[in-house]
Amino acid sequence: MKWGIVTTVKADTRSIAEFAAHHLELGADRLYIYLDDDSEDAYELLKTHPKIRVLRTTGAHWRSANRPEKHQARQSANARHAYRRKAGDVDWLAHIDVDEFLWPETSISEQLEALPEACQAARVRPIEALAADSQNTAENTAGNTTYFKAMTNDRKQRLAETQAIFPTFGTQLNGGFLSHVAGKVFARTGHKNATFKIHNFYVGDDENPGQVELLGTKLCHMHAHSFDAWMAAYRYRLSKGAYRAELKPNRPREQGGLSLHELLTYLEQTEGEDGLRAFYTEVCTATPELRAQLDDFGLLYSLNLDLAAKCRKHFPTLGE
Repeated sequence: MKWGIVTTVKADTRSIAEFAAHHLELGADRLYIYLDDDSEDAYELLKTHPKIRVLRTTGAHWRSANRPEKHQARQSANARHAYRRKAGDVDWLAHIDVDEFLWPETSISEQLEALPEACQAARVRPIEALAADSQNTAENTAGNTTYFKAMTNDRKQRLAETQAIFPTFGTQLNGGFLSHVAGKVFARTGHKNATFKIHNFYVGDDENPGQVELLGTKLCHMHAHSFDAWMAAYRYRLSKGAYRAELKPNRPREQGGLSLHELLTYLEQTEGEDGLRAFYTEVCTATPELRAQLDDFGLLYSLNLDLAAKCRKHFPTLGE
């Protein structure tokens, strides 16, 4: 059972190479990488690999006269293009981002092989990376190990657990996650009238037909793996990304629900960067207290992605 990944990326060459190397190591048969900026170094590096199909998508390289303004629309358009035009070499195609890394318990190919024929969409749920705790170095992450927080799929249970684990901000969060809890989807290829979006797959008007949860695989999301990285992406996410104003609160407004945009804007306006740092420390930092709370609920993961070693193996010409 052959599988591949489609992704739209705007990142430095090393980050793209680490993403590619990790999934090649897992056994991906094809990676369809759409470069969202003019990264000549990345293009030259990736195009030489026999399992990678790299496409430029800026300016004159876009497939029509109208390149979508929003990156979410470009992601969906590229995923559809890969599915309809490029994915004949694979049986299943996953649409994920460059900061997301599949983590299977057993072979992905074998997991997909075991799915019923009626299943056209297999959903992979996320776990979200925690930052190293600089205040507790003796108990902190060792070597290349990264702590991740997971969440319970049942929404009612998840919201109750979130309040218990995150005492200050839990009422406004969904699983304690700053990004999506929906996860991403593997789609069975070969449908003529298919539409591939960011979190869902359609055959005609049928959304995620025959969907099965791919429980043997997690999606490691490096959304906020350090405070500096989080702050570097903060303005963009607040205006156009995961924290943009049009997204709804996780709880009804009549119950005091705020969207992430409203919560973060309020913290910044009233407490400045100190308020944002306090939020980040409670929600995104692997403190002993948070790790203990997550562990009590069975929601703590400790993983070694070993990206540098995988990158050296698959892209030996890329310097350290």
